[in-house]
Amino acid sequence: MAAVTATSTRATIRPMLPSDVDVASDAILRASWGDRRTWFEFATSQPQCLPVVAEIDGRLVGTGVGTANGPVGWVGTIWVDPDHRGAGLGRALTQAIIDGLEAAGCRTLVLVATDQGLPLYERMGFRLQTRYRILEAAGLDPALGAPDKAIREFAPVDLPAIVDLDRAATGEDREHAIRRFASPSTARVLDVEGVLGGFVIRAPWGGGATVATEARDAIRILDARRRASGPGGRVRVGLVEENVTGLAALEAAGLTPIWSAPRLLRGDPLDWRPDWIWGQFNHAMG
Repeated sequence: MAAVTATSTRATIRPMLPSDVDVASDAILRASWGDRRTWFEFATSQPQCLPVVAEIDGRLVGTGVGTANGPVGWVGTIWVDPDHRGAGLGRALTQAIIDGLEAAGCRTLVLVATDQGLPLYERMGFRLQTRYRILEAAGLDPALGAPDKAIREFAPVDLPAIVDLDRAATGEDREHAIRRFASPSTARVLDVEGVLGGFVIRAPWGGGATVATEARDAIRILDARRRASGPGGRVRVGLVEENVTGLAALEAAGLTPIWSAPRLLRGDPLDWRPDWIWGQFNHAMG
C-alpha cells in the first residue's frame, strides 16, 4: 500500500513494516488495548493483510489493519494515540485501509465497531448489518466423561472441505489464513462417517475461527474445546444475533454473555450463513 498523507492531520500514513511491530505493540499496550504483537507480526508477513501506521514528527501515533478475503475486506485495529484523538486521524487511517482494500478488488467491506465509533463509520458509508454476541464458559475436566470420537485432529486432506464450508458460511475467501493456521495442533474437525460437519482453527493470538452447520455440532466442538482447556481455563465463542437457535443452545449449555458489538458493512451484500458461524480469528480479519 502506498504511503499517503492524511488531509485532516499532520500525520503521514504509510505501510506498517516488521520493524514497526515492537513500537506499535508497545504503544497499544500502554494504552490498555491489549497485546497485539502476534497479530501485527502476522499482518506484516501476510500478503492479504494491509497494515498501516500513522506518524507525526517521526513518532508512531496510530495503527490500522485491513485484510482482503477475496471479494470481502475487513477493516480493524484502528487505534489512535490518546494525545492525537479528535483531529480526524482515525478517519484517515480507516480511509487509507478502505482505499487499499478496494484497490485489492474487495467489493464488500466489514468492520466491528464500538457503539461510540458507530456514527463515524456510518458517515463513511458503512451500515449496521448485525451484532456480535460473545459468550464464555469455564473449561471442563477431561477426566469426566468419554471424549467425542467424531472430533479429531485436523489432517491436510481436510483442507478442501474446510475451505468450502468456510466460504459457504462467511461468504469470504479465507483460504490464505486457513492454510497458514490449520495444523494437527491448532485445528479440530467434526467428522461424521467421512462428512465434515464443522471445524475450529486457532490463531496464534488466541482467536478461534469456528464453523458448524448445526447447533448440536457446534456444541460438540465447544465441548471438545472446553475439555482441552481444562477446569482452570476459559473458552469463548462469537455468534451474530441472527443465530437465535445457537444463542439459546449456548446459554442452555452454561455459557454466559460477556460482550456485544455492532458489525457494519459497506458495499455489496454478503451471500453468507450467519447461523453457521461460531467464532472468529479476530475482528480485523473475520
